[in-house]
Amino acid sequence: MATYRATADWSLKDGEDFAAGRYSRGHSVVFDSGFEAPGTASPHVVGNKWSVPGAVDPEQMLVGAINTCHMLSFLHIAREAGLLVARYRDEAVGVMEKRADGEMWVSRVTLHPKITYEGRQPTPAERDAMHHKAHHICFIANSVKTEIVVEEVAA
Repeated sequence: MATYRATADWSLKDGEDFAAGRYSRGHSVVFDSGFEAPGTASPHVVGNKWSVPGAVDPEQMLVGAINTCHMLSFLHIAREAGLLVARYRDEAVGVMEKRADGEMWVSRVTLHPKITYEGRQPTPAERDAMHHKAHHICFIANSVKTEIVVEEVAA
């Protein structure tokens, strides 16, 4: 078993009106590695006035977690299959929409991996099988209800 920690730290700034919703959503997120990331609410949710440019929002972090977990799982599987991956680049896209009950959620994340191999190239069937297995062993994919789709891009 492993334990992971993230500390979110936000405070009201002078002149902001919390009761009226007029306050910055900017905050910091410090991970147990010591890395600190500037965080914010999505401008899609609170508008540009209350979000912070250059900071990452929770929805982006979720898409990034799904994206990198799949990548790391795929790299492990490709190595075990005797393949040499020279580059893996994925421009993942997450979609947030309303559920039937009116609440918002990240309903779908589509991965678009573009993978470059040195030496032997996997067959399309091998690639599909590796993506399927990567999805199956990815800790984050196993932890969310979000639909995750892989649409590999030709290298």
